[in-house]
Amino acid sequence: MDVFDDLVGQEQAATVLRRAAAAAAEVLAGGRGAGMTHAWLFTGPPGSGRFDAAKAFAAALLCPDQGCGHCDACHQVMIGSHPDLESVRPQGLSYGVKQTRELILRAAGRSTMGRWRVVLFDDADRATEQAANALLKAIEEPPPRTVWLLCAPAPDDMIITIRSRCRVVTLVTPSSQAVAHALVTRDDVAPGVAESVARAAQGDLARARRLALDESARGRREAVLSIPKSLTNVGECIAAAEKLVKTADEDAAAATAELNESEIAELRAIYGEGSTGKGLNKGLVRGGAGALKELETAQKSRATRIKRESLDTALLDLMAFYRDVLAVQFGAPVELANGDRRAELEAAARASRPEETLKRTAAIMRCRERLAANVNPQIAVEALTLALWKPGN
Repeated sequence: MDVFDDLVGQEQAATVLRRAAAAAAEVLAGGRGAGMTHAWLFTGPPGSGRFDAAKAFAAALLCPDQGCGHCDACHQVMIGSHPDLESVRPQGLSYGVKQTRELILRAAGRSTMGRWRVVLFDDADRATEQAANALLKAIEEPPPRTVWLLCAPAPDDMIITIRSRCRVVTLVTPSSQAVAHALVTRDDVAPGVAESVARAAQGDLARARRLALDESARGRREAVLSIPKSLTNVGECIAAAEKLVKTADEDAAAATAELNESEIAELRAIYGEGSTGKGLNKGLVRGGAGALKELETAQKSRATRIKRESLDTALLDLMAFYRDVLAVQFGAPVELANGDRRAELEAAARASRPEETLKRTAAIMRCRERLAANVNPQIAVEALTLALWKPGN
């Protein structure tokens, strides 16, 4: 067992990374280390585990035994406390040039443990154009023994000058069988439940785990899947859209409220709110006004991202539903994400033509694009529900 054994359905990528870890050890021993490079780009669809793969590789680089999974170094990497690991996971919609320059400065230090200095940058595609250019300079001329591990959905999500300097590791969507096995063995989920949520999550292990262990997540999915048959008139379409957007707002509020309060309290404490002494409190709090405004902007960006992700999850569930309808209409011998709703799928298949089903899936993709382009969510989702009701209009 090593750190790569925890990667679900990624045997080919694990083989590549084990060889690279061995090459990295050869470099440390004074050898050539063919196959080891200073910049890596981990790509793969949502749920494929690209961040987990990059973290496992970071552990293999910083572990004396190439990622044994049991030593202090591996444990520190997995919990994010290793002194030679700089880990970044952008919480907002974008990652700015100021943040990137600060990251580059932190990454420039020498290795504490005498092995590598590793920078793990999740969602690197969220870097702004200026941030990407700053990142490019750091990747072109890295300090000795500094390794950049970037994660993005696809190579094309990064500017060509960055991806051309990285070795790309492509992850695949795990099979539902692999996801179900992981849920049974790691989370003690009942086999029947594990198989059902694995199909529903379409290879996304994190989503499957939430569906298996979180009753509210299952409830939200059931509510989304009930939408197609509820769209009988314009009023129902508007109501369904309002419900989807409201649920996304609630998800964002629930995920950020407590964190926002703690961040603001911490910032106010740093700038001296509540301190005693003549003129001390007002001066320091005034000096922190800009920092507080910057924090609030970042918090709004984080809430918007969570809201978009919540809506996108709902849209992907709808897409899976109509994909299943299309499979039933054509009699395709494929695994259905919603096989437990077979009667409902067959009823929807009989009530429409394949051409209409395709128009509905196109409307869902159009809605996702509009939300990504910052169109008002209520307007975008209302247009979608109306198209799902009457795709020919």
